Amino acid sequence: MDLQKIIDKKDWAAKYMVDEITHIIKTFKKRDPGSEGELEACEYMAEVLKKDCGCDSAEIEGFKENPGSFFGWIYFTITFVLISIALYFVFPLASVILISFGLFIALMQFGFYKKFVDKAFKEKTGHNVTAVKKPTGEVKRRLVFNGHPDAAWEWPVNYALGGVGFESHAIICAIGAVYYIVISIIYIAKHGLMGLLLNTDAATSEWFVKCALWGLLFVPFEIGLYFMWNERRIVDGANDNLTGCYMGIAVLKALQDEGIELENTELAVVLTGSEEAGLRGSKAWCEAHKGEWQDVPTFFFSYDTIYDPKYLMVNYRDLNGTVKADKDVCDLFLEAAQAIDVPITKGWVPPLGGATDNAAFTQAGFRSTGITGLNHKLEDYYHTRRDTYDNMNEEGLANCFAATVKALEMFDNGAKQ
Repeated sequence: MDLQKIIDKKDWAAKYMVDEITHIIKTFKKRDPGSEGELEACEYMAEVLKKDCGCDSAEIEGFKENPGSFFGWIYFTITFVLISIALYFVFPLASVILISFGLFIALMQFGFYKKFVDKAFKEKTGHNVTAVKKPTGEVKRRLVFNGHPDAAWEWPVNYALGGVGFESHAIICAIGAVYYIVISIIYIAKHGLMGLLLNTDAATSEWFVKCALWGLLFVPFEIGLYFMWNERRIVDGANDNLTGCYMGIAVLKALQDEGIELENTELAVVLTGSEEAGLRGSKAWCEAHKGEWQDVPTFFFSYDTIYDPKYLMVNYRDLNGTVKADKDVCDLFLEAAQAIDVPITKGWVPPLGGATDNAAFTQAGFRSTGITGLNHKLEDYYHTRRDTYDNMNEEGLANCFAATVKALEMFDNGAKQ
């Protein structure tokens, strides 16, 4: 099928997305993970998908989660580090054990998005939307558009200093923790597991005390990490990630308005809540739909923060660089954009870059890729109060829409299957 008519509607699509996103932000409550606002947005978009986009079904599914845990690891890790600094002077082995365990918690919870300390935090109910538009004939392939309707808790350091300051702060804290592990291990190697600083000779004692005192320079940064996120301020999340939600909705709306029906390609929009709590919605969706949608070639395009046209990117790796996306799905979107001269790059979500919901779909065995439109060297609107409906980029939205429609056209015509 030739979808050039829909590609040519890219400017209309961008305005439609901005108008709809503005409506959601102005109308409904804040959309932090597991909140009433997140549910309201899901209900609204499900209704749009049924009434305006021709979907045959649009179901809302709830799931249990503990959203506070995603950044709550900070309270465990930093407390362990601070206690360890004090214990260094009397029992260095305890410092090594506590700091190592604290860093392990951070790695599991924030590095790999595992449910390691979730049960220590309040349980809430998040929500997902699954909308399906069937073709006129036999289903021979399926394309799924994904975004997450929830919005982030603000990152105060990123708001004040931008990504360089935010990431530098985190790195300094990590260096500080490792610093105390290293000097503790050196001490243990020299004096044994149970040796105390007070029992060493004067010169050795003075050296270890100086090392520890110099290490105190890290303490203000460690304490500052307690305030990495502000639970009381929820950002509007216009770009991150109502743009991702509306990318698929806009495609289906344009097809519906033009009266275009696909013969053998089923389309779906899956909106997975609580991505900002560690991909909790997409992980819950994959568990709830395990074994489904395996009957025909099924590709997932997971969109996150479609903003700057300079940074439209297909992410071949995700989840801090640890998860490899499906190459065929990645290549399809990349080649589609290139075919219509939309600027695009081949990249990845690097360490400290977080993840898109693509990571959860890929880990569950679905064929998926993550599409982003932001600088992975974080800018000051990311997860801050600057992520508003009046700070959106219509060119970035239009380009991504056009590339998406071209990818749909190529997929409908049998590409990469």
